[in-house]
Amino acid sequence: MRTQKPGLKGRLVPENRHLWRARRPDARHRIVCFPHAGGGANAYASWARTLPEDIELAAVQLPGRQNRIAENPAKDVGRLVKEIVADLRPVLSGPFSFFGHSCGSMLAFEVARALQVQGGPRPTRLFVSAQSTPEVIWAGPKLHDLPEREFHAAVLSLGGFDEEVSADQEVMDDLIPVVLADFQLWERHHVATVPALEIPITALVGESDWRAPLDSMTGWSEYTSAPFTAEVFPGGHFYLNEEGNDVPGFVSQTLLAE
Repeated sequence: MRTQKPGLKGRLVPENRHLWRARRPDARHRIVCFPHAGGGANAYASWARTLPEDIELAAVQLPGRQNRIAENPAKDVGRLVKEIVADLRPVLSGPFSFFGHSCGSMLAFEVARALQVQGGPRPTRLFVSAQSTPEVIWAGPKLHDLPEREFHAAVLSLGGFDEEVSADQEVMDDLIPVVLADFQLWERHHVATVPALEIPITALVGESDWRAPLDSMTGWSEYTSAPFTAEVFPGGHFYLNEEGNDVPGFVSQTLLAE
């Protein structure tokens, strides 16, 4: 595979309210990434440097983080999905796929289904990462119901925060409310199995992820009428950030082989 050379061309930058993009005019596929709870589009910045030149990276930006830090986090899934569908239109031409990590998987699924209901365009594949199926979430204990100190501890146990960030109480005091808002949004959201997606779903999971173990993710097969596959990586909930796990490489190989 040819990889993108460092430089401005490979940088992930804002294009509109919900869309960041690392433009590659000659790419033949585009991957649109949806961030985890509390995360922003920049969570995928490193992908822009490692994906092959044949794949362009776009990422969804949500209110309450990074360049939208002054905004309140989303509280209504339907409204959020509608706004994202509208703002993603510039990158929904040609072949594209969706990748969502943790809560971002739920959002990616709902956006994909909204596009399908509207008659397209729709992604060629949905990657759901580190996210149990909706019925497992709804039936199980809710993190957002935990007392503040316990919620804070549970979030830190998932990983995803740099040591320097997690040790800075002032920074964490700003981050935790956004993370909590995202968990409230998705742990309260009912997701129906119908209409099923008409595209393949690939589930990615860390083998030691207590939040989304493999047996809690295989049910995603019920949310598509197309093939379902699963891929297990070493590590926990944020396995994709662990050294040796080439998640962008796996995603790109899957897409370019289709």
